[in-house]
Amino acid sequence: MKTNILEITHLSKNYQDNDGEIEAIKDINLTVEKGKFIVIVGPSGCGKSTLLSILANLDNKSSGNIKFSNDNIKVGYMLQKDSLFPWLSILDNCLLGLKLKGKVTDEDKKYVISLLDIYGLSDFKDKFPDSLSGGMRQRAALIRTLATKPDILLLDEPFSALDAMTRVMLADDVYKMIKELGKTAIMVTHDIGEAVSLADKVIVLTGRPCIIKKVYDINYKNRSTPFNNRKEKEFNYYYEMIWRDLDVKL
Repeated sequence: MKTNILEITHLSKNYQDNDGEIEAIKDINLTVEKGKFIVIVGPSGCGKSTLLSILANLDNKSSGNIKFSNDNIKVGYMLQKDSLFPWLSILDNCLLGLKLKGKVTDEDKKYVISLLDIYGLSDFKDKFPDSLSGGMRQRAALIRTLATKPDILLLDEPFSALDAMTRVMLADDVYKMIKELGKTAIMVTHDIGEAVSLADKVIVLTGRPCIIKKVYDINYKNRSTPFNNRKEKEFNYYYEMIWRDLDVKL
């Protein structure tokens, strides 16, 4: 049975500047099913990150409704940069979100250490961020987000600062972490290949003011990891269709 964890109806966002009112987001309607990986693509500056900020309650909507399946839904937000504090150990960085919310219990600490162990960072838990590669730092940043046990993860271009090879490898890691823990994810990216390889559903936005232009349910006959999905014949089909929708100018 399908269960929607989030429903967005008629969401709009306007800004004021010296020239008057700017319409950034216009009448977004979207339902997000529990446990699904949703990826949002669209032209630069169209309002993708603004949408995530509104969902994370870091920015205010101008109109519309955002309804979670219950009042206890927790949302975690992972930014483009890892934002690890250089003077804190990796373990302390990963515990930071919990510390900001109050006392860290022994159970919380054990949970974070178990995530570091499962995802290959246990040997670095007492090291400092400058000891880690870019991909490892992003894994640590994701573990910090997961430490608070959010129901929904918001990912704002989490791989954009990495080289191409590391991006592909980390996409596999992040996908496995989110799916194994049964989380719902909403990610923003400029990379069509990244979107198609990761997503259960891709949302294509127009330029500003952004509206939803097209929604793709990404169905692979042999769905696997993002790396392996890129080898499937369906990958090229979805890539080409989304490329056309975005009307990318070279």
